[in-house]
Amino acid sequence: MTFRSSFPRLPRRLSMLAACAALALAAPGSGQQPSVGGMPSATVAPGGAASAAPMTAELAGIKKILEQKFPGAVVNGITKSPYFGLYEVQFDDQLIYTDAKVGFVFVGAVYEASSKRNLTEERMRKLARISWDSLPLDLAMKKVKGNGQRKLAIFSDADCPFCARLENELKNVDNVTIYTFVYPIDQLHPDATRKSRVLWCAPDRVAAWDAWFATQKLPDNSGECETPLEKTQALGKKLRINATPTMVFADGSMIPGAIPAQRLEAELKQAEADAANPGAERGKAAAKPAADVAKTTPRK
Repeated sequence: MTFRSSFPRLPRRLSMLAACAALALAAPGSGQQPSVGGMPSATVAPGGAASAAPMTAELAGIKKILEQKFPGAVVNGITKSPYFGLYEVQFDDQLIYTDAKVGFVFVGAVYEASSKRNLTEERMRKLARISWDSLPLDLAMKKVKGNGQRKLAIFSDADCPFCARLENELKNVDNVTIYTFVYPIDQLHPDATRKSRVLWCAPDRVAAWDAWFATQKLPDNSGECETPLEKTQALGKKLRINATPTMVFADGSMIPGAIPAQRLEAELKQAEADAANPGAERGKAAAKPAADVAKTTPRK
């Protein structure tokens, strides 16, 4: 993956615990999501669609103990999990588990053995949902494929190799409107912003974008036009987009990484269904072992 160096980390004392207190419930060979600091790479974005459970006296007590034991930790929410009497804790943008007395802290993913579903990843994706309608789509390139009925937003970098891989997979996906937010990572790709400007300033931005990934040839212009790059960077920071490519689906769920076209189709189908029925639990149709997710380019 390509990650920003500002990717939120656990407090140092909690990071040390993470190294020796993983919740080892993953089924052998099920595959795990690429991780940073020992945690799943999904994020819990601020202002997401999911809301935390009401803070009861019991939960407030757990929160107080956590903040005492881990000074500087930001506890965004606590809920009672269905696993072994543990409590699910949102530490900034990460998910951990603890007991009622905070005697133990478990860092890692919980899997359902029968289906090999990563339940922690699913939960984090639900917490990380944003409102699709909140996306400023005027800042993105718009490409309509087929009837364009489905929708997908992508934060992408012109020099990101995994973005190129995703573009190739998208050739096999039809009937979707794709909104591409140009999101250069200069720390890793020093020429990315210049190329982004040149591509944006082309008479036909979508055609120029496609041609670049197909031929590595830029349009002939100076890149001196008004671009949304500064606003797009601010948007990515607000949504905690820490990797390219990152996809946002119709239900507001986000997936980092270049994934195969077959899984893209499943995710699009599930997201459209969930967007039409936002109160329902996210279905299982799109859930697959996280090993299906290709790497991304991490932000520095």
